[in-house]
Formats: sequence, C-alpha cells, structure tokens
Amino acid sequence: MLPEHHPRYPSPAKLNLDLRIIGRLPNGYHALESIFTLIDLQDTLCIVPRSDGQIVLHTPTPNVPDEQNLVVRAAQSLRDNAATPGHGADIWLEKRIPMGGGLGGGSSNAATVLMVLNDLWQCGLDTAQLLELALPLGADVPFFIFGRTAFARGVGEQLQPIDVPQQYYVLVRPDVHVSTPAVFAHPDLPRNSIGHPHPTYQNLQPLRNDMQAVVLQNYPEVQAAFAELQQYGTPRMTGSGSCLFLTCEQPQQAQHIRQQLSDRWQSWCVHSLLTHPLFGMISNR
Repeated sequence: MLPEHHPRYPSPAKLNLDLRIIGRLPNGYHALESIFTLIDLQDTLCIVPRSDGQIVLHTPTPNVPDEQNLVVRAAQSLRDNAATPGHGADIWLEKRIPMGGGLGGGSSNAATVLMVLNDLWQCGLDTAQLLELALPLGADVPFFIFGRTAFARGVGEQLQPIDVPQQYYVLVRPDVHVSTPAVFAHPDLPRNSIGHPHPTYQNLQPLRNDMQAVVLQNYPEVQAAFAELQQYGTPRMTGSGSCLFLTCEQPQQAQHIRQQLSDRWQSWCVHSLLTHPLFGMISNR
C-alpha cells in the first residue's frame, strides 16, 4: 500500500516494437537495434525525501535484496554522484508491471527514481547527466529517462526519436520466466541482421524480434500463447520475452480480441504513450 497524502509518480512499461541483433560489440555484448515505445501499463511510486542519508524501500521486491534492487541502486547512485550525503528518501512501490516479461518494469522504476529525486533533492542534473547515471543500472534505463518513442542502438543506450503511429495492443503474459542470458547465449540466435543507418517506422517493415524464434522453440508456454494470439494477427515478443503483444488500430479491436482469449493468460489492453507521463509532473523536464 502506498501512503496517503503524498504525490504518486508513474513508472510506465515499454514494448520493443522491433528488435534486431546486428553483431557483437568489442566488450562482447550484442549490438542491437530496436524501436522502444512507452505504454500505459504502469507501476506507481511514492517518494518522500529524508535528511539522514538513508534510502529506505518500504515495499521490497520478493527475492531481491536491497543492495541489488534497481530502485535502491538508482537513489544511491544519484545521492553519491550529485547530492549531499545527507540526502535520503523513503520509497514505496506499487507493482502492476509483471517482472521478467520483457516490459522493463525494474528499469522504469529506476528511471522514475532518478528523475523524481533529481527534482526533489534539487540536484540540477540535465537529461544527458541523468543518462550517464542510468546506463550502469541497466541497458533499458536510459530509454525511460529519454522518455519518448525511440530508435535505439548499441545495447539500447544510443537513442534517437522515431515517429510511430498511435497504436493499441493486446498484451499477454505467459506464466514462465525467460532467461535473457540463456537466449543471448543460444547457438541458434540470429546475430547478423542488417543495420539501418536512417531508420523510419516505414522502412523497418515488416517488424520483427530476432530473439523470438529461439524463445518459442524453448518455452512451450510462450509458444502456446503465441499460437492463440496468431488467430487474430501477427503477434510479436517484447525484449527477450516472455510477454507477447498484438498490434491493433482501434481500442475496440483490442478489447474484442482480449475477450476471446482463454483465461490461461494474464492479459491487458494497452496503448502507446507519446511521452513519459512524469514529464508534466516535475520541474526539470
């Protein structure tokens, strides 16, 4: 439960509308190209400053110790790099974004913490400085700081705006955890897609996810959800899974398809967001 009488801060999920692996970087990581978009499925945080330098997470994530929790690490990173040692915070987190589904919930939480505490602590960091703090926390965190539909390169940290039509999605979560390291290490994973020096939403068609075939082959639960969604269109996986989505032009179409799905899956009807909903709430954005 979030405490009453304190501001609530949104932390939206993301979809990878397109994800291609174009090679390897010198550090051994895979070089990616992807389209990221924000969606209106979101967690909510309550963040209250304190003056004793302590970062206290009142709703810890199950099986994740505080020292590994991205919310705590983000607050500590900002405190240690841009604030005085006396800056602290009480943080409450209300989760709606499922963990381990490729929706970026933990990364989004970290980005919200960075942006909100930068404002509350009056650190004065600009977007470029926040992006520098974001990347060591995780490859998806910079996108949420960027806060608008983006074409991403590198491991996901090189971001530029890209125009994508307003869309609606049926989002389905198979009840299985997909191991991202295992997918990246799989011998059948494509690693030689052609990069796009001047990407547009139109010239990237048909959209795809280079990780999808490996996940479908190795996770029967994801394959089963994919087959059910395939009755209504061409589903795609977001990130390394396990969540799948189907693009719709109208909300009524998304609602109709969701109503036809079996109760086996957790599902949502969601839509894309043009910008991060936090931008209208804090003074430094």
